[in-house]
Amino acid sequence: MDRRNFLGNLSWWGLALTGVSSSGCATWKRPRFSAYPFSLGVASGDPLADGVVLWTRLAPDPLEGGGMPLDSVRVQWRLAADENMRNIVQQGTAIAAPDSAHSLHVEVSGLESDRWYWYQFSAGSEESPVGRTRTVPPHDAAVDRLKFVFASCQHYEQGLYTSLRHLAEEDIDLVFHLGDYIYEREGIDARVRKHTGTEIETVWDYRNRYALYKADADLQAAHHAFPWIVTSDDHEVDNNYAGAISERNDPVEEFLARRANAYQAYYEHMPLRMSSMPSGPDMRLYRSVSFGNLARFYVLDTRQYRTDQPCGDRSGPLCHAALDPDATLMGPEQEQWLYDKLDKSRSKWNVLAQQVMMARVDRRLGAEERYSMDQWSGYEAARNRLFGYLRDRQPSNPILLTGGIHSNWVNDLKIDFDDMSSATVATEFVGTSLSSGGDGADTRPSTEGLLAENPFVKFFNGQRGYVRCEVTPGLWQADYRVVEYVSRPGASISTRASFVVEEGKASVERA
Repeated sequence: MDRRNFLGNLSWWGLALTGVSSSGCATWKRPRFSAYPFSLGVASGDPLADGVVLWTRLAPDPLEGGGMPLDSVRVQWRLAADENMRNIVQQGTAIAAPDSAHSLHVEVSGLESDRWYWYQFSAGSEESPVGRTRTVPPHDAAVDRLKFVFASCQHYEQGLYTSLRHLAEEDIDLVFHLGDYIYEREGIDARVRKHTGTEIETVWDYRNRYALYKADADLQAAHHAFPWIVTSDDHEVDNNYAGAISERNDPVEEFLARRANAYQAYYEHMPLRMSSMPSGPDMRLYRSVSFGNLARFYVLDTRQYRTDQPCGDRSGPLCHAALDPDATLMGPEQEQWLYDKLDKSRSKWNVLAQQVMMARVDRRLGAEERYSMDQWSGYEAARNRLFGYLRDRQPSNPILLTGGIHSNWVNDLKIDFDDMSSATVATEFVGTSLSSGGDGADTRPSTEGLLAENPFVKFFNGQRGYVRCEVTPGLWQADYRVVEYVSRPGASISTRASFVVEEGKASVERA
């Protein structure tokens, strides 16, 4: 509605004009909302030794653009040393503005390192749920243990978020989400749940899709329990997109406009720092996070800067174009950034957190070959450069964390996948989906043939869940946590298998 009509209906909103924000918009200090405004919960993320990002969004009508007026709202935030929110250590006021869908990204600093905190937002007479978060140890601090989970791929239509409810109850420090937080396609009948609307392209569409996902109680519980470190893959924008190239080869200008809409909504709904705020179709997501001197994580973006898939986005045999040295997933700037960070690292474990499988896995038994060209296998020259760097520069204990494939894998990363005697440069832990693909299956009968075809693969499983990791100076353990089904509620969780990597050894072994 236009401003005149909005002011004419001011009594419907029950808002009191109190001032003007720095952007020139009216600011409302004591709002009375038409419904509960914290319908999407709270979240925190990107922890530092002295601070963390706190997030929420005001959305009394979340599936219809949020249901907020076209003006800013004052929101109070509080950070406490106790879960009852009595020992307040910091508090302040932030402005939820309409141009960011009334979302907030409060970057708190000046906190004690390596400790838990609790936080809450309030607006008018309404209070948000209480979330729990933490700071990390200083980068040079001696740390003897880290526990975290990594997960990805949570298609709303294809399954319930039972795994996330179990994740919220884990005894861990951090969560890494490696992409496909939402899916962009239109709703389909006869699934577990249904997307609202058609395939999303406008910023309004993307906001409503995030609201649909974030209204889920299990997803909120996982956000409320731990700080998250996030990166995106393709479905936050468009399936299998590569840089400025869409799945349908839309005109570049049209697709970049869609990508700008998608990045805007992604930022609005994730606990990201201002340094990740998008500028049109560009958003800086690659960054590093340390946990004392024990582990340093390099969070990568393998979508925004990649060249078009050299062999197309199909599955099949390798084509000659995969060897093109100009074909890249990370782009030259991010690739050089990664090498520079690894060169300077003094951490015991150096961890690449990224979206698509690194190992060159042949999914066709026999002489015929079938690889996914949307993964690193379609960019052989780029992968060879990375493996050559790991072999020659030997950063301490490299580990790969991967999502995006809707199945569990454990891989030795070989300099030459056709020669098992060649050097292993790192271990890759690949996590399954949280719900994408439906119930899934253990797929034990087909595992023998797959492992025989790819002897560097140590484990394969098709169930849903996440990977829980416990890291010490001498040992990395990864537990593959799975549920039997996601098509109905109530599934219990169990550890399907555990694997370990000893400090100083690149190869992985079953625990």
